[in-house]
Amino acid sequence: MDPKKSLQNHPLNAAAKKAIADIVASHKDERGPVIVMLHDIQEKLGYIPYEAMKAISDATGVSTAEVYGVVMFYAQFTTQPKGKHVINICLGTACYVKGGQKLIDQATEMTGCPLNGTSPDGMFSIDATRCIGACGLAPVATVDGNVIGDATNGNKLIKAIKMIQEDESKLAAAGASGDPSANA
Repeated sequence: MDPKKSLQNHPLNAAAKKAIADIVASHKDERGPVIVMLHDIQEKLGYIPYEAMKAISDATGVSTAEVYGVVMFYAQFTTQPKGKHVINICLGTACYVKGGQKLIDQATEMTGCPLNGTSPDGMFSIDATRCIGACGLAPVATVDGNVIGDATNGNKLIKAIKMIQEDESKLAAAGASGDPSANA
């Protein structure tokens, strides 16, 4: 698979291109900067586009194929943009046994988001993970980085998703009405 062709589905705006250039420039003289650059780019953009891999390659002398290999090797890196709200649901043994699959089924139905994908409106991404590191709280999910333990008890995950949907609806309605406080 040609990474350049498969990763060019998401054109970058000028701000994203500048962010990539700034991050690469800030780390290019460090020893072993590739992973640091990748982390910083993903933190800033939410994913790692091909253009970033090419810029890292050019700055470090590491081939684009090697940079791509690093991105593909580490599960925390993604080459696809994520939704505005990211939901991770653990499917490790403890979480799976205690209802992890049920959480995935509920979350995908509520959001219209495919598993390990992003909803058509770009609002949600849902990813299955193998372990969040909170097995004693199984089943566990994270929503925008916030851990929800015992997520089936009291429909905690469902309530968190509903709250986001309600908040986003209010923001959209306020924005459509021209209310400047909607973007505050």
